[in-house]
Amino acid sequence: MLDKNNLPPCPVALMLKLIGNKWKILIIRDLLTGTKRFGELQRSVGCSQKVLTDNLRELEENSLVRRKVYAEVPPKVEYSLSKTGLTLEPVLNSMAEWGEAYRRLLLK
Repeated sequence: MLDKNNLPPCPVALMLKLIGNKWKILIIRDLLTGTKRFGELQRSVGCSQKVLTDNLRELEENSLVRRKVYAEVPPKVEYSLSKTGLTLEPVLNSMAEWGEAYRRLLLK
């Protein structure tokens, strides 16, 4: 978990530290459309259970994702973006636009 004593001085480096791997980006992308259960995320993101668990924990520790556990059998856990996590929407939208522009460039 990041704290104010170990933040990178560069804001871009900070963002990359928080969401700088493909799994976290895909998790955030999926949660931008609403709350998801673990299995839904795993199918959509396409990673192993351990990788998804580790990345969700890191996102939760850094206050980007909220985890809600229901007292049921079998256990039910839902994940959603926190208010801070929702502020990443324009960032991901910009990344998507850039990716589409690059794809069009390559297809010319």
